[in-house]
Amino acid sequence: MPDMQSKKLAGSKPGLSTQKFLDIAEIKDGTVIMKDGTLRSVLMVSSINFALKSEDEQKAIIGQYISFLNALEYPLQIVIQSRRLNIDKYLERLKKSQADQKNELLRMQIADYRNFVQELVTIGQIMQKQFFVVVSYNPLSDRAKSFWTRTMEVMSPIVSLRLAEEVFRRRKADLDGRTENIESSLISMGLKSVRLDTQSLIELYYRVYNPETYDTQKMIDVDKLRVTENTTTI
Repeated sequence: MPDMQSKKLAGSKPGLSTQKFLDIAEIKDGTVIMKDGTLRSVLMVSSINFALKSEDEQKAIIGQYISFLNALEYPLQIVIQSRRLNIDKYLERLKKSQADQKNELLRMQIADYRNFVQELVTIGQIMQKQFFVVVSYNPLSDRAKSFWTRTMEVMSPIVSLRLAEEVFRRRKADLDGRTENIESSLISMGLKSVRLDTQSLIELYYRVYNPETYDTQKMIDVDKLRVTENTTTI
């Protein structure tokens, strides 16, 4: 997964700033800006139970998916993320309900149920799957512009750290158009999708790059993150 996970980061030791190894320069306005000047948007997509569909419905879905792939004119990344189900908040609510319950019998039943759920998730290793579609925009792939215009946009100094606002807005508009087209295509296959905003993107990449610490060190609100030279520190 070249966009969702950097190979350089795998196996690296603590000490150096994580940001040094990231391919990401900045995240803003629901858009990921890569260090090479390209942009990304991320859609969280629902799933369908293909096995429960009738034969005709399955054939229709396959046909729509083939048409979807054939219509693509730019790279697209489909990511399936599997993580162990986290029910800590649910267990905390049960614990509070148990403490507030005045009926002794009900309090014991809640305690037994809480222990059962916790043991079930621990022993069963229940996994939660999330599906994402990463839409990319590369100025070099814009056929509407001349070769030299596209090349100069990519080679300009702004791509070293962050895009100039005017260039960013222009490229983001192109990315938004692609993203809307992808959303429409997903709807035709019976899939719902939502575009991740800035806060959700930061949390997603934080979870990808810090799988072991995500559950114990939660992300704070994006408005409270430290900002250096207008670039969000992840």
